[in-house]
Amino acid sequence: MEKLKVVKTRGGDFMKYLTFALAKGRLAKQTIALLKQIGITCEEINDPNTRKLVFVNEEQRVKFFLAKASDVPTYVEYGVADIGVVGKDTLLEEGRKLYEVLDLGFGACNMCVCGPKEAKEKLQHGELIRVATKYPNIAKEYFYNDKNQTVEIIKLNGSVELGPVVGLSEVIVDIVETGSTLRENGLQVLEKICPLSARMVVNQVSLKMQQERIRDLIHKLQEVQNKKDERNKSSC
Repeated sequence: MEKLKVVKTRGGDFMKYLTFALAKGRLAKQTIALLKQIGITCEEINDPNTRKLVFVNEEQRVKFFLAKASDVPTYVEYGVADIGVVGKDTLLEEGRKLYEVLDLGFGACNMCVCGPKEAKEKLQHGELIRVATKYPNIAKEYFYNDKNQTVEIIKLNGSVELGPVVGLSEVIVDIVETGSTLRENGLQVLEKICPLSARMVVNQVSLKMQQERIRDLIHKLQEVQNKKDERNKSSC
């Protein structure tokens, strides 16, 4: 593995930090593991007992901070972070101005319309229905623009599966990974909206100001992904 060296300008001065905003939880852990494969490391971020908010590798001139997923696009758009890693669902819902440069492949799932079996007919006939969701912007885009169907969208913050069960809504729009929670509550996938996975995003100004460094990072990550794809194909 090629370890990234200390980054300096031609004049010998240190370059500015390359700052990453990572969505807390599993995506952050998977991103750190992926970056380690191309030589970018930050051991202190792996300490489960740390209360630090910002993690730094002085030698490689990189910084990391962990944020709530919905805040990651905001940090990147405003230039607080040069690079962010977050789910595609968050990017679609937040609608921030940034560059989506790479599908990292992990965290794969789908955004779906779900509900009891009998709700499928209402969807097919374009009836006025209520939709419970944590993702009102995604739901509006899908029903109003893609399906041209008028619906009442109800924003929920907790378990949206409860909506159809207690009669709050006919259907829900939510992320589906295995579908086990749906089945346990008598619900099923009725329509698939789009596939989701972890994406790498870049601040628009940062891509211009640190173009060589960021593009080199993207290229190395693509090489790791290509090798993984080749291994998967050969094992089939």
